[in-house]
Amino acid sequence: MKPDTQFAPALSCRGAIAAAVAALALAGCANYFGVKSDKTIAQPQQFETSQSIPAEGGQWPTLDWAQQFGDPQLPRLIDEALEGNPTIAQAQARIAKASSYIETSKSALYPKANASYSWTREIYTENTIFPPPFGGTWFSENNALASASWDLDLWGKNRQRLAQAVSAQRAAQADMQQARITLASSVARTYNQLAQLYALRDIAAREIDNRKTIGTITDGRVVAGLDTNVERQTANGNIATSEANLTQIDGQIESVRYQLGALLGKGPDRGLQIAQPVLNPAADITLPGNLPADLVARRPDIVAARWQVEAAMHDVKEAKAEFYPDVNLAAGVGLDAFGWGRFLNFSSRQMNLGPAVHLPIFDGGALRAQLKGRYADFDLDVANYNQTLINAFQQVATQVSSIRSADKQLVDAQRALDASTKAYQLAVIRYKAGLSEQLQVLNADQNRLAAEQTVSNLKMQRRDQQMALITALGGGFDAHDAGLVPPVEVGSDAKGQSDVNGGPWSGTSVPAQSAASAPSTATANAPAPN
Repeated sequence: MKPDTQFAPALSCRGAIAAAVAALALAGCANYFGVKSDKTIAQPQQFETSQSIPAEGGQWPTLDWAQQFGDPQLPRLIDEALEGNPTIAQAQARIAKASSYIETSKSALYPKANASYSWTREIYTENTIFPPPFGGTWFSENNALASASWDLDLWGKNRQRLAQAVSAQRAAQADMQQARITLASSVARTYNQLAQLYALRDIAAREIDNRKTIGTITDGRVVAGLDTNVERQTANGNIATSEANLTQIDGQIESVRYQLGALLGKGPDRGLQIAQPVLNPAADITLPGNLPADLVARRPDIVAARWQVEAAMHDVKEAKAEFYPDVNLAAGVGLDAFGWGRFLNFSSRQMNLGPAVHLPIFDGGALRAQLKGRYADFDLDVANYNQTLINAFQQVATQVSSIRSADKQLVDAQRALDASTKAYQLAVIRYKAGLSEQLQVLNADQNRLAAEQTVSNLKMQRRDQQMALITALGGGFDAHDAGLVPPVEVGSDAKGQSDVNGGPWSGTSVPAQSAASAPSTATANAPAPN
């Protein structure tokens, strides 16, 4: 009989083997009765957001959102950061590791073949089972064996492990997108902070000029006998205080430059090479329509959390498959003989063929404990997804509220600046004409300085809030374009799943996957595949 024909009976009786082990499984003592979860992922429609996050028909952010601020240096800095920052390299390494798990899990679906050869030189004892002429004689044994095995995976344990690995890889890919968006936002907002410090520096420099002007007027009044040396020293002290404030701002500018250098993945000297920002004023915002429902596909952290739920669900189903019998087919063919003379003879052949069945009957509750742990992980991932979704809505609503508030504050702050500027100008004229005292001018100047700083800070805060809102809206990420839309099942009411007819992934197209790698979308409470 040829070696390959020995596999035919085993393969043809696969159905019979499946029926036999199924009967054994029914008689087994180990079972997962009563171990389940009632946790489900939240749907965006169940949250009330119409007042805090109104639909305004606007556009979602795009990946090149930094260009809207009119400073060509900012997009270049973001690109540089995304290329060289260690945070992105770490995320890429996690993806590579997850991909290796996919390859490992996929290998379990296929037959395995091995070959071995051994040569042994041994003297056999005369006082055991070896009769003469073997006992007390040296012999060489040659053993060559080619073997193959195949785990039939009747209950889908290996397939679930592969699906879990695929889901974990998708989660890692979404995490990397989140890292990219977070890094881009950090660069932009730090760059905006640098612009704010330069604006405050300009105000501080103008304030020094104003204080010097007051000092010059004071010197003239001292000569005219209208002021004393007290007012002169007060004016000189105010000039020194303003110069110290300017020096402090210069130190802050240098620190922020170092911070930008680190965000770019470079040394601190790289930050010193950055030119002074020239950002445009923040534009009006218009929120996209259908925001709550579409946000789940626009935020990579939500997508990553959803894939984690998918991975945990496959872990549960793998643990359930452990309760069913493992059936493995194994076969081997080779040669085994003492010495070299008969090693290649037909009579030296060795062959083996047969199934191996492992059935858990009593394990002291180990399998149930493992399944409970998998369900706990599933519940944790569902809770994490729900919390991530809630946090996303809160972040969007908070930034929208902050922007609206800043817009109103800017109107009042600008009016206050205009009034305080006029008051200061009139106070200088009156002081120069000898109609008022120095204290009145200094008070007016202090009020004008505070009002100007307030307007400048509000403008920069408004732009920072707009950048934060862009991040809260996903920073241009789209799960459809990235091929990271979690799988859905039409009409599914599975735990931890979304219904395609009304869930957050409605109308999405799932990227094509091979049958071996496509994750299942069945409920975590469903029985193991049969």
